[in-house]
Amino acid sequence: MYKVVVFDAYGTLFDVYSMSELADTLFPGHGAALSTMWRDKQIEYTRLVSMADPIASEGTKHYLPFWEITILALRYTCERLKLELSEYQEMALMEQYAKLRVFDDCLGTLSGLKDRGISLSILSNGSQEMLNKVVKNNHMSHLFDKLISVDEVCQFKILPVTYQLVLDEYKCLKNEVLFVSCNAWDVVGAAWFGFDTYWVNRQSWPYEKIGFKPTIEAANLLQLTHIVK
Repeated sequence: MYKVVVFDAYGTLFDVYSMSELADTLFPGHGAALSTMWRDKQIEYTRLVSMADPIASEGTKHYLPFWEITILALRYTCERLKLELSEYQEMALMEQYAKLRVFDDCLGTLSGLKDRGISLSILSNGSQEMLNKVVKNNHMSHLFDKLISVDEVCQFKILPVTYQLVLDEYKCLKNEVLFVSCNAWDVVGAAWFGFDTYWVNRQSWPYEKIGFKPTIEAANLLQLTHIVK
């Protein structure tokens, strides 16, 4: 059915909330609050950037690489929580992005799909260097044909130009792509673009009240091996 399966990175393959363990070591008692607010502010900043200049043909003039946005979101979060952020603490938390743990259901699923000749890719807001490092550190480089960063268009998901990157890379039709994400907003964007979608609902949350429903909803990635033929 599908020639290409495209995965979001953060939260879908890599546990971004595992950051809370290090955050709690650096700021005892604040790890969970810091990691949650940091993630929310990070996503909010990507939306602000794209909304400010959404139809720019060569990317928004407000574009900042995801690494820089993530640093700014961290600084805001610490200030909001009244936590003094040292240069060492900032670098330790940022470097953790290269060390995020892969979810337990990922490697077996990806290997099974790869063995069956399915093309696998990542499409992420993350910068190219960030993606390269976290994939390499989890020994997954051999599984993916391409790590696609929105850096190529200087816009962030969910703008259509970001999902178009997949079609530009693989020269395929929209109905030949299955897009996989744990982020419901990302699933909405991909579905609006025209992709079939697989929502990894790891936290058993309700789906968004706007947009198309996901083609498939599952608690993890394991059903992919039965669906993708």
